[in-house]
Amino acid sequence: MMRHKTRQVKIGDIKIGGNNPVAIQSMTKTDTRDIASTIRQINLLEKVGCEIVRSAVKDDEAARAIRQIKKEVNIPIVADIHFDYRLALTSIENGADKIRINPGNLNKIEHINAVIDAAFEKGVPIRVGINSGSLVEIANGKGDSAGIMVESLLKYLAHFEKKDFKDIVLSLKSSEVG
Repeated sequence: MMRHKTRQVKIGDIKIGGNNPVAIQSMTKTDTRDIASTIRQINLLEKVGCEIVRSAVKDDEAARAIRQIKKEVNIPIVADIHFDYRLALTSIENGADKIRINPGNLNKIEHINAVIDAAFEKGVPIRVGINSGSLVEIANGKGDSAGIMVESLLKYLAHFEKKDFKDIVLSLKSSEVG
């Protein structure tokens, strides 16, 4: 199988893409607002080989908790954002090493641009993670899920291209490929 050249992206001290080895990433199951439990779980994940960890950021308190969590862990933290772009902005301000957003639930141009601008300013990469279940076209049975996901991704990436933002990680997930 031929490997395609990818752009290197730095997440904290971990480099992915390019000629770098695959990095192991997991996600916490804790409520990110429970700082002690989240720190404990991240440290356990690191102990078994995890190199990057993603945590759900469901509200402002969770976004602000990242600052304290970062003081007690050694691996990069990805803030998993849904619906509210302001949580991405607060997570960036509180030291998130990467932001994960989903075009299916964060799609107002002014909100996307605000996240891109904040990430660009702080040197924080963005993971664009599309889940087929979050795209209305797929949910309404309007066709090929893989095609709709790729089309959605390309439209979304146009905003990043206009702002010359290149520290992007792509993720597409679907229970169906046809």
